[in-house]
Amino acid sequence: MTQAKQITEPTPYASCEDFCRVFDEDMNSVYHLAFLLTADRELAEQCFVSGLDNAVKGNPVFKEWARSWARRAVILNAMRLVNPRPAGGNGRGRSSSDSINNNGNAPQGGQQAEFAPVLGLEPFVRFVYVITVLERYSDQECSVLLGCTRRDVLAARPRALQQIGSAIEMHYQQLRNAGLAKPDRSSGLQLLIAPRLATSA
Repeated sequence: MTQAKQITEPTPYASCEDFCRVFDEDMNSVYHLAFLLTADRELAEQCFVSGLDNAVKGNPVFKEWARSWARRAVILNAMRLVNPRPAGGNGRGRSSSDSINNNGNAPQGGQQAEFAPVLGLEPFVRFVYVITVLERYSDQECSVLLGCTRRDVLAARPRALQQIGSAIEMHYQQLRNAGLAKPDRSSGLQLLIAPRLATSA
């Protein structure tokens, strides 16, 4: 009786089905996270598939952590594929321009315009921005993930914000010069201030 009761008791840990449900329900969000990190559609797809596999086969985690653990798995896979390094570090990861311009893997239409300011960042700066601003990791957590110092993170984030802000302002200026209707600045500015905007469904 005791043995039967133990077998039927629900486990507090996330199962394979739990992780599959997370990746299914958050498919767009998780893919956008992978794409913003890698700046490459094929690499983003690899991150998505490998992230699910790693989440399922990794160490047990509580069910309530399944969603954040799945996103973390995608971040780790993106790091493995891109290998971002701060300026002056040992080597440099794949450049964002290589992915966008030469591989033909940029997103189409409005999505390309929405993500372009982030995709144009250098790989390490882009990772810091996505991890700390959009995914809300602390500076210390980000430095541990990226294998760099906290000082590197603190130096990279303002650069990201400045470059994204400049890119958005240039886009608005081009619209004004073309005589188009006054653009709505809210969507672009949210990339700078709203957590998980660009990686939301």
